[in-house]
Amino acid sequence: MTQDNREMQLSASDRLFVLTGAGISAESGLATFRGSDGLWNGYRVEEVATPEGWAENPELVWRFYSMRRRDALAAEPNAAHVALARLEERMGERFYLCTQNVDDLHERAGSRRVHHMHGTLFCSRCVRCQQPFADARFYETAGELPVCERCGSAVRPHIVWFGEIPRDMDGIYRELEQATVLLVVGTSGSVYPAAGLVQVARQRGIATVYVGPERPLNAQAFGEIRLGTAVEVLPGLFGETGAHLNTPKR
Repeated sequence: MTQDNREMQLSASDRLFVLTGAGISAESGLATFRGSDGLWNGYRVEEVATPEGWAENPELVWRFYSMRRRDALAAEPNAAHVALARLEERMGERFYLCTQNVDDLHERAGSRRVHHMHGTLFCSRCVRCQQPFADARFYETAGELPVCERCGSAVRPHIVWFGEIPRDMDGIYRELEQATVLLVVGTSGSVYPAAGLVQVARQRGIATVYVGPERPLNAQAFGEIRLGTAVEVLPGLFGETGAHLNTPKR
């Protein structure tokens, strides 16, 4: 594997859409979505990440997400998270970050315009009222399971599970249509609809770049692939000073 260390050039008129996946959080020590054995931290995905799993055993689901909250709180943003936050500072509203991750490492690194398409780990919502609220508590026994203060219904993690629609896909497509460059970081290219964003971008003439340690399953859809981890590639991808970000293309 060879690593491409060339800087990417962006003009003052470019708009960058960034999509991040589990790979960027894995470099902070968080487990990726699932391994080759179909397990996720020892749990089967069907048991803890589907509406059916929730209906069958909410105590197990909450125990799992309480563990994920503990893991996320113990993790720290890495150099890739920081690089994206600094890039947002330089580009302002021309930068949009959409993440498949449910942790808050992007925000803790300084990112502000972050859309969590698969929900957020530190929010919960009532199954009836459907209003999310900030929540970092741990629910690990049947007696601790939360209920809505308004209506008394069960409260679930504010996570998009298998069989559910990612959050605000219309807004994601609107942002993508305005972009001139799509940068995808640390995704496998196997989870849709996120994996299909690159095809949409290519159809619209948007430049497409992938960063990851190995080629994704949808590699053929990218115009450029940078092999290397997010921590290896992102800090230097747009230069240290970013002066060229304010220089129009000639």
